Amino acid sequence: MITMDDSSMSLLRVSIFLLFSKCVLSEPFKIYTNDVEDLRASSFPKRFIFGTGSSAYQVEGAWNEGGKGESIWDRIIHTTPSYIQDNSSADVACDSYHRYKEDIKLIKKTGFSMYRISISWPRVLPNGTNDYINSEGLQHYRNVLNELARYNIEPMVTLYHWDLPQALQDMGGWMNETIVEHFQNYARVIFETLGNQVKWWGTINEPKQIARGYSSHNYAPSLGLNGVGDYIAGHNILKAHAKVYRMYEKEFKPTQKGKISLGLSGNFLLPKTDSEEDARAAEQGMQFSLGWFGHPVYSSTGDYPPVMRDIIDRNSLREGRNQSRLPYFTLEEIEEIKGSYDYFSCNHYTTFLGTFGESGLDPSNERDRNVLLDVNPKWPASNCTWLKVYPEGFRKMISWIKAHYGEHIPIAITENGYCDDERLNDFGRVSYYDSYLKELLKAIVEDGANVVAYLAWSFLDNFEWRGGYMRRFGLYHVNFSDPQRPRKRKLSAEYWERFLLQRA
Repeated sequence: MITMDDSSMSLLRVSIFLLFSKCVLSEPFKIYTNDVEDLRASSFPKRFIFGTGSSAYQVEGAWNEGGKGESIWDRIIHTTPSYIQDNSSADVACDSYHRYKEDIKLIKKTGFSMYRISISWPRVLPNGTNDYINSEGLQHYRNVLNELARYNIEPMVTLYHWDLPQALQDMGGWMNETIVEHFQNYARVIFETLGNQVKWWGTINEPKQIARGYSSHNYAPSLGLNGVGDYIAGHNILKAHAKVYRMYEKEFKPTQKGKISLGLSGNFLLPKTDSEEDARAAEQGMQFSLGWFGHPVYSSTGDYPPVMRDIIDRNSLREGRNQSRLPYFTLEEIEEIKGSYDYFSCNHYTTFLGTFGESGLDPSNERDRNVLLDVNPKWPASNCTWLKVYPEGFRKMISWIKAHYGEHIPIAITENGYCDDERLNDFGRVSYYDSYLKELLKAIVEDGANVVAYLAWSFLDNFEWRGGYMRRFGLYHVNFSDPQRPRKRKLSAEYWERFLLQRA
């Protein structure tokens, strides 16, 4: 009689699932299938990095422990609980502030060699400024990095993942140009104290979404300054990123030998039809999304995309304004921002279809863009209305980055993942990863893309911003009703363990 331990049985389940993955589940968790050979981790380049990630606010909890200051998300959730769809909060979240050792042990067990985390700015600088440094907060991150080193897991550390100190928001937040200096001061504290333990850095995660917190009510601080607040905030984000990059390049990189970049959201936009007009629309939409922050940093010319500058300037004039809603950089700022990267950091989840047409408030970034977004109804859905499954778009996204920012630019996929509910047998997520990894491999092997890392989002179910705990992205289930926040491995974690065993 043959016996199998729990781990072997779990991996067998994944193998059986993949073998028969052409079955169709009920929507919205329909399986996406692809007629290609079995995927093997050993097919990827020898030095290729596979990892997973999280962010401080989404997993840490301990919102008022250890000397941490208040963030903009703490403020808006505590004053307006209904801002979150399920009226939940991140006060405890996954409790990773206390349970990080358990989490890192699970990461190692799953087989990942990199873990992307973020540092909570208000946990280190409760007032947002460096006049007071919270040593207890710094020690927490030192402990996390030490634990990662113990298991030989490479950290990738993001300095800012949306949890701005409320004290700085009281002064205008990212719309106040003084934040550029405050962010630089904060980064200096981190580099000086933790820099010797980190080789991969990200300055700011998804600036487009941060900027939307100033133009709409979709993200904190929810100001609703449509078509104005986002451009001012985005302008200061780019300047802050560049200041930190240049500081690191000059003062820390020679001894710490790290890499640093800006993290961009890279959902792709395809033409809705085969017409030349829709092709122009898709390209215009890409320049208004990825190009907004990508062109100033990664292009050979710098500054905002010409189409974005032209349209917003004309719209501002039509509105009777004396100056453009999109601020101008000085020539010195353009040069400082241009080339402020060591790799291209891209978060990709899904693809849309684009055609010309007006949408959004007047004024707004959506109205300036003048491109309507749609999806193919045949693309499988997820538990997030915006996330449809179209793996080919992932490969096309990587090709777009190559074409616009350089044939040999190193690319790190810093987020890629699937949204569902609380299920442990997350077949939709397994299918998503399997199909997207296959397209990634094609981009590397057939297209010659210099992709160096792939990080699955997210390691744990966590606080999904305005979606609360209704939207799950984790490889490990977290029971948020249980004060102990127990973790349970999902089928997708078993899939990754099976996949990464090939590289052991």
